[in-house]
Amino acid sequence: AGFSAAAGMDYGGQRFEDNFKDFIDKYGLQDMYSATFYPYETSEEKWAYFARHIYLNRYAEGKTKIHEQLLDIVRDKDYFIITTNVDHQLWINGFDSDRIFATQGDYGLLQCSEACHDKLYSNELLIYDMLNNTEDCRIPSQLVPKCPVCGKEMEVNLRKDNFFVQDSEWYKMNKRYSSYLDKIDGKKVVFMELGVGFNTPTIIRFPFERMTYNNPNATLIRLNRSHSQPLDENIDKTISFDEDIGKIFDYWLSRI
Repeated sequence: AGFSAAAGMDYGGQRFEDNFKDFIDKYGLQDMYSATFYPYETSEEKWAYFARHIYLNRYAEGKTKIHEQLLDIVRDKDYFIITTNVDHQLWINGFDSDRIFATQGDYGLLQCSEACHDKLYSNELLIYDMLNNTEDCRIPSQLVPKCPVCGKEMEVNLRKDNFFVQDSEWYKMNKRYSSYLDKIDGKKVVFMELGVGFNTPTIIRFPFERMTYNNPNATLIRLNRSHSQPLDENIDKTISFDEDIGKIFDYWLSRI
C-alpha cells in the first residue's frame, strides 16, 4: 500500500477531502480506507461511496511516474511481482501480466457476496452509471448489483472475509509465482519490498524475510518510510531505505 501512496494515490489528506466532501459532511468519514468499513444504513449509500472510491483509485488515475520508473528498473531483468494492492496499476503501467500475482483482488471486479460461484465480473460500466446517478450520497436502488446466479447482492472482489472469490486466473497467477520461487531457490536473487508494512505481513514481508534467511545468495532491499528496519537474523543481508520511494528511484535511474 505504501507504494501506491508514494505514487500519489494517498487514501487520506487533501486527496480524500477534495473528492469526498459530501460524504465527509454527511457521515464524518476520516479517510478512504476506514470509509470502506463504515456501517452505511443502506446498500444505496454503500455503493454510492464505493463507486466514487473505485473510480478514483482504479479508473481515474492512469499511469504514475514511480510505476513507470519501476518498470524501467526491472524491464530487462528476470523479475516477478507479488502485490497486495488492488488498484490494477501494474497492468495499467505495462508490466508483463505473466509476471504479476495480485493476491487480494481487484477494484475493477465484482463477485457474489456469498461466493455462490467463482466467476468475476467487470464493474467499469456500472461504476460510471452509479457515479452519474448519485444524489445525496445515494444511488438508485436498481443499480445495486445482484448476483446473476443466486440473486444476492454482489461485492467488490476484495479479500475481506471468507467469501473472497479466487477465480481461475487467480490460481494461474498463484501457480506462476510458485514456479518462479522454485526456479530461484538457492540462486543469486534480490527480494525488493516496496512500501510493505504490517497490515498483511504474512503475504510479502515475512516470506521475503524467510526466503532471504534461507538463501545464502539472497539480498533483501526494503523501501519503507515507516517500517524499514531489518530482521535481526538478516541484518547483514538487508539494505534498508526510509526515504521517499520516488526520490530513491530518481537516484537509482540516474546511476544506470
